[in-house]
Amino acid sequence: MTYDKHYYDGTWQSSTGGETIAVISSATEQEVARVPRGTAEDVDRAVKAARRGFESWRRLPVEERAQWLEKLSAAMKTRVPRIAEAIAHEVGTAIGFATKVQAEFPIMMIGMNAKFIRETKLEEELGNSLVIKEPIGVVGCVTPWNYPLHQVVCKIAPALAAGCAVVLKPAEMAPLSALMLADAAHEIGLPKGVLNVVSGSGRVVGEAIVAHPDVDMVSFTGSLQAGRRIASVAGEGIKKVCLELGGKSAFVVLDDAPFDKAIPAGVNNCMQNSGQTCSAWTRMLVPRSRHDEAVEFAKGQLAKLTLGDPFDKNTRLGPLASAAQRDSVLGFIEQGKKEGATVVAGGGKPANLPTGFYVEPTIFAHVDNKMTIAQEEIFGPVLAIIPYGSEADAIAIANDSQYGLAGGVWGGTNERALEVAKQLRTGQVDINGGRFNALAPFGGYKKSGIGREIGPLAIEEYFQLKSIQR
Repeated sequence: MTYDKHYYDGTWQSSTGGETIAVISSATEQEVARVPRGTAEDVDRAVKAARRGFESWRRLPVEERAQWLEKLSAAMKTRVPRIAEAIAHEVGTAIGFATKVQAEFPIMMIGMNAKFIRETKLEEELGNSLVIKEPIGVVGCVTPWNYPLHQVVCKIAPALAAGCAVVLKPAEMAPLSALMLADAAHEIGLPKGVLNVVSGSGRVVGEAIVAHPDVDMVSFTGSLQAGRRIASVAGEGIKKVCLELGGKSAFVVLDDAPFDKAIPAGVNNCMQNSGQTCSAWTRMLVPRSRHDEAVEFAKGQLAKLTLGDPFDKNTRLGPLASAAQRDSVLGFIEQGKKEGATVVAGGGKPANLPTGFYVEPTIFAHVDNKMTIAQEEIFGPVLAIIPYGSEADAIAIANDSQYGLAGGVWGGTNERALEVAKQLRTGQVDINGGRFNALAPFGGYKKSGIGREIGPLAIEEYFQLKSIQR
């Protein structure tokens, strides 16, 4: 599978540079594809195409834009098996999860944004003013590798719905699904310049997008360190930014919770996508008096999550996305041991999987919230079980983090769980097994970021407000 060109101005364009990037399978460690290593000149051409595309796209009636999104969603549905296969290679996602969550769900979200924009009120009378929502302009999108299509769609679908044009840099390690999206856009004849994709590195292509004077807004998902850099560069140009920068989410298990339900749910959430999930509940807070009981339930559930080849239908947890990510996670595990936490499951490389970027799913017990493994985003299959005293103590520990992206609470009643959830400084909280809601806004407090994605409110990020007095 090889894409040897970028996509902008409605066609496939050769890179102005001669270098390419190898896409490596996380399971076999072999090359599965190559894509162009973009240049600042490629970005400049793509942004100019986006500016031209924006001028006509923003004038299209809402209904026409909505229909284009529906056409794009339909074209992507035919590509689901290829998308899932690519992401299983790139990220290590188990093929079943890759199909349903990494491919089918984001494709559905493209179509959902058609519905959202149809229902969005674009004009409102306030006193003697007519307040109008207008598209912000050209949006630069820089996306991560862990949910490569999902994070692309979270940005481009509401942006296109709002009337913006997009220049997208997909993740260097996982670019294939974004290029399939470009292929689908080309197939349906999406107007020129509306969706533009330039593959390459963050330091070159990402930086050029953020710094370009004709980019009006930047939407980024990735690390806190990279987010700081993007906010700084965008600030020089007084650009709006939407940043989703990760988390260290707490799952608070209250003393009256049914441990046989709560603890397995917490383990499953933490280990989803082999822990390569920004909103994962990586800190499990349990009553000190029931700590050992919680550990046994957690170990029992972890044993059910089969680690192995992502293309085996029985696999629940695949490898990590790269050798660097594997080594980083193993480094955090060693740090946890040094700081005095107790490994009760996993803790290293699996002996029976010599090829691939695998790490054993790992549980630490007796974790203090000041430890590195409780404060830093590990982005791997590592759960820290933290004992607490009172309910107030649990809330304080949950909030003792620089992040505030997600979290969970499980109590004996919904009412008690809700009262605790309201006190957590985080962007979303699931209580007593509450399911993910594709209509709810997603984003964080504190250093987890700025702005919201997903659902009808996400479109609001891509508007400017104009007040006309009369």
